[in-house]
Amino acid sequence: MTTVTADRRTPRTRRTLLWGMLVLLLLVAQTLLVALTVNYESSRAQDEIDAVGSEAAVEVRRNLMAAMQSLQSLMWTGTSLNTWRESAGELMRGRREVLRVELRDARLRVSGAIDTALRPALFTQMSRDDLSIDTEAACRAARQQAAPLFSRSYFVPLPQGLGVEVIDLCIPLQDAGRDTGYLVGTFGLTALLDGLLTPQRTRQVEFSFVEGDGARLARGGGLRGAGVYQVERAVDLPGALLRLRAESATGRPSLIPNLATALVLSLSIALFTVVLLLARDVRRRAVAERALAESLAFRNAMENSLITGLRARDLQGAITYVNPAFCAMVGWSADELRQTDVPPYWPPEQVAQYTMRQQARLQAGSAVDRNEMREGYETVFMRRNGERFPVMIYEAPLVDADGRQTGWMSTVLDVSAQRHIEEFSRQQQDRLQATARLATVGEMASLLSHELNQPLAAIASYASGSQNLLEAPDADTPGLLRQALDRIAEQAERAGRIIKSVHSFVRRREQQRETIGVDLLIDAVMPLVRLQARKSGTRIELDLPPKAPRVVCDRTMIEQVLLNLTRNGIQAMESDTPLERRVLTLHVRQNHERWVTLAVRDQGHGIAPEVASQLFTPFFTTRAEGMGLGLSLCRTVIEQHGGALDFGPHGPPPGIGTEFRFTLPTPHTAESRAAAATLA
Repeated sequence: MTTVTADRRTPRTRRTLLWGMLVLLLLVAQTLLVALTVNYESSRAQDEIDAVGSEAAVEVRRNLMAAMQSLQSLMWTGTSLNTWRESAGELMRGRREVLRVELRDARLRVSGAIDTALRPALFTQMSRDDLSIDTEAACRAARQQAAPLFSRSYFVPLPQGLGVEVIDLCIPLQDAGRDTGYLVGTFGLTALLDGLLTPQRTRQVEFSFVEGDGARLARGGGLRGAGVYQVERAVDLPGALLRLRAESATGRPSLIPNLATALVLSLSIALFTVVLLLARDVRRRAVAERALAESLAFRNAMENSLITGLRARDLQGAITYVNPAFCAMVGWSADELRQTDVPPYWPPEQVAQYTMRQQARLQAGSAVDRNEMREGYETVFMRRNGERFPVMIYEAPLVDADGRQTGWMSTVLDVSAQRHIEEFSRQQQDRLQATARLATVGEMASLLSHELNQPLAAIASYASGSQNLLEAPDADTPGLLRQALDRIAEQAERAGRIIKSVHSFVRRREQQRETIGVDLLIDAVMPLVRLQARKSGTRIELDLPPKAPRVVCDRTMIEQVLLNLTRNGIQAMESDTPLERRVLTLHVRQNHERWVTLAVRDQGHGIAPEVASQLFTPFFTTRAEGMGLGLSLCRTVIEQHGGALDFGPHGPPPGIGTEFRFTLPTPHTAESRAAAATLA
């Protein structure tokens, strides 16, 4: 066995190694190709920006030298100032980089100046004298060298917080070998850069003049540079040096910079994908063949070990498969169940009804919504010995490999044991409720004796008075006797009502759901509630809507819940609550169309956290005479009705009072549940 396993592993290891080497080679080739392409594109982009920067530096110097020649030609226009102004204006209209032309005397005082009409005038924010340091230095140097010189660049502020970086050209003037003055031309650096821009450069390059530390003086171009490819070139001028920076607006090249690289990379990726798919397909085939046999064995073992019945039917309702659990449940073998037209586990008296139901479900399942068939429904089956038992059935469609429905698969659960437990639990609840009612009456015995003493004492008093009237009759005796008899009748009726309320509460045992108004439930328990309230001096307040909502409930059980909660609320206020604050409120609201909320609110000292955690635990009580069943039974009753019982603090002020609230279903909710049960 060990040898066979080793022989199987050797080819598998070899294949895995070969596939791994192939994949590794493909990855290395693709990585090198992309890296070389990106490096080539990066070098090409840098070469392009180098060429553009060198060409732009030459153009700037050429433009400035041509402008210098044009300014020198102004010295031959004559001595008339008006003629000079016309010539200077014509020159500035032809050369936009020239912003201002000045005539200065031998002492460097401005004797005449003209600004370009194409841009805002210079020196409006600061005077020319305040910004003449660099200009005067250039003029003195030009006089010494007897040649035109450029000054250092300087910043000229403009209105609205703007400004422009400029550079001056100073040309010394002579007449018959005598110094007569200077001609000063002011150039805008931004205008010089704008002169470099062509449509192509505007979309690709940003030009700027910078200082030696890289600080930008002026920029030109429609786009901002990306900061990846840039070059700086020096523009050597007479007397000054400008640094021109050209910066490409494009960033680093992408992984696929051109079509040829994209095609090669795409083919490599496609080849790599095909190799992976082939490897996965081969592996899947081997795994699928091995898993098929294992899954068949696993399914058989799983189905045979289930205690839940499985049943498969075709679209005509004939049984095609059952598992051993289903056979053990009904008592017939799988062959017997497959060979019968009518399932033998159908009770004979229900065959016609079950046949119609099966046809309706099969037609609805194939024509309407299959998801509805997944909802469980309860029915009755028959064992081979004739015993009827309840089952819960869940169905789902059977679908073949092509996605077509071929039948239905049913999961069948025997719920007879669950029903026995539920019946036993119901009986136990009935016994506990009866015990709780008797305990309630026992606790109220002293209240009844106290309450009955008043009408009985009144009856005795009126009877004694009547006897006295009969012994000494006079003219008013008939009227007085009639009044005394009326009072005796009223007090006797009052005592009878008290006894009848307790008697009907103890004797009422039927559990029947009915639709009833909440006001009637409260009216039924109010006599017993008032007995407890009178003893402690508690006031009862009712907070009901003008039209009392209706609920569906077991009247006896809900009345017991109300009585338990009101009694607890009254007892909570007997010791620590001042007499003026002893108010018990019965609050009723319908905040939802399907539920009505009832609340019992007291003004007691509240519930401690350690008590709240065990409040609904059976036989837990904080009173020596209590049994600890009241709240536990209340929660059970409310949950049997589909509602919820909880509690919380009730103010104001905070920390004073407790509110117990529970919900009951409305007739609308009961009708919806009945309709759902009918459809199932």
